[in-house]
Amino acid sequence: MPYELIEGLPSTHGDHYPLNTTTLIRHAARTYPEQEVVYRTGGGDWDRYTYADCFDRVKRAAKVLRELGVGPGDVVGILDWNSKRHFELYWAIPGLAAVMLQMNLRLAPTDLGYVTSHSGASTVLVDESLLSVAEELAPHAPGVRTWVVMSDRPLSEIETSLPNVMHFEDLMQTAHADIDLPLIEESSAYSACYTSGTTGKPKGVYYSHRGIYLHAMAQAATLSMDIEDAVMLITPMFHGQSWGLPQSAVFSAAKIVLPGRYAASETSVLVETMVAERVTVANGAPAIFQPMLDHIATMDDKPDFHRLRLLSGATEPALAMMRGFAELTGARVVHAYGATETTPFVAVNRSKPVLDSCLTDAERWDLMRSQGLPVCGVDIRLVDAQGNDLPHDGVAQGEVLVRGPWIIERYHNIADDADRFLDGWWRSGDMGRIDGNGYLKLTDRIKDVIKSGGEWISSIDMENAIVSHPEVVEAAVIAVPHPQWQERPLALVVTRDGQEIPTSVIHRLLADSFAKWQLPDDIVYVDRLPRTSVGKLDKKALRAQYAGSAQLLS
Repeated sequence: MPYELIEGLPSTHGDHYPLNTTTLIRHAARTYPEQEVVYRTGGGDWDRYTYADCFDRVKRAAKVLRELGVGPGDVVGILDWNSKRHFELYWAIPGLAAVMLQMNLRLAPTDLGYVTSHSGASTVLVDESLLSVAEELAPHAPGVRTWVVMSDRPLSEIETSLPNVMHFEDLMQTAHADIDLPLIEESSAYSACYTSGTTGKPKGVYYSHRGIYLHAMAQAATLSMDIEDAVMLITPMFHGQSWGLPQSAVFSAAKIVLPGRYAASETSVLVETMVAERVTVANGAPAIFQPMLDHIATMDDKPDFHRLRLLSGATEPALAMMRGFAELTGARVVHAYGATETTPFVAVNRSKPVLDSCLTDAERWDLMRSQGLPVCGVDIRLVDAQGNDLPHDGVAQGEVLVRGPWIIERYHNIADDADRFLDGWWRSGDMGRIDGNGYLKLTDRIKDVIKSGGEWISSIDMENAIVSHPEVVEAAVIAVPHPQWQERPLALVVTRDGQEIPTSVIHRLLADSFAKWQLPDDIVYVDRLPRTSVGKLDKKALRAQYAGSAQLLS
């Protein structure tokens, strides 16, 4: 055991009463039955129902699954968008002590097949719009016995090559809500999510009922969520449980808005719905938020989003984007930090009142770029390459290690994961520093940090400085081999009109934060930058593509 546990006097509390996900939705439905869940239909229209209606369908869905043979410990996959049915299955599957497998639609069929087989999923529910994905997946997932199509159209009108197909709504029509959902041992897995597999095969992270329950409480408290909020789930529910926001929203009995299927080009729909439904909390990545801000800039009447908290993850949000939302709408972009392995809430950027009178406006904005303060319940360490602790002085940089009740202690059914843990702490692979006020600032991924002439250069900070130019849409900075300096930074930039910006202009943007020797020797302009299945810059692909750039920089 990585830490010592000391047993004291036994309490008289109900410590054996388990923390279950079912408790969250049951409480919300019985106490706030009138609260709304707003959802986008498959046809693109909007509809709504109540928590009471939702819980009725949750119980009926659990009855359907039980009659299909799903029981404790079974794994049930979902191929769906952020839809009404997906939301209902978030509660119905774990309500049977089964495991909800989050199936990342952006994975290749072979990787998705590996995830399905490795998890042992025997039943998969698939939205009609994703039947082609399921049909490509099926040959790679021979263990799936039952495919359940979710559609408002009758099965007779749906063509598919999937074997043993059932129709979800047909089964729901004959199911009754008279099921008694069991109490489940809280350390049981309620859901499974697999890492994106950028290095090796995807790794399984299995979340417990206890972990997600505590995570929901901590997230709701940290974001000050309550029944007056309206929460829009923009981050896909098929990865990292939409950052735990479905559970914290239900814990808070907040209004919930489910945007269904949308494309990056449809951000106007998201903005219009946020205005119409008075959304106050939403989650997403800068790759979604920036187009939303661009759309808002074109609106004659700017929305009043002064209550809106935009929980931003995946990559560090650009300062220009955070300022833009604040100045145009009053919304606050809340930078948060986490990973699949951490459920994911680890740190969130919140302002300390003690700093209000100590910082200039520029310093306050710069602080908002940090990943923020640790969430209550989570411990963070910084260590050097030998595992020694480093000071929290805002200068020392080391690997970020994390532990806590919703942080993993092992991967599912993988024997060789010891290198990802140190004395019970999960090794994030992120480089960072922590200042004297407790704020965590990531400086790079260990595999992405640029080592030039024996010194480190932060690709993240350089990217954000470049993106501050009004004509830059996105930027990536990677290390390329150099015969003299070991590595040098190469900047890859996407501009709004495809025009190149003089290198001297980019260097001036970087001059305040980087020494002259750290500046990129070359800037390559591209039409787009590759991203991983979870929306992060795919620097592994970029490094492979530009590995020969050493000749350019020598």
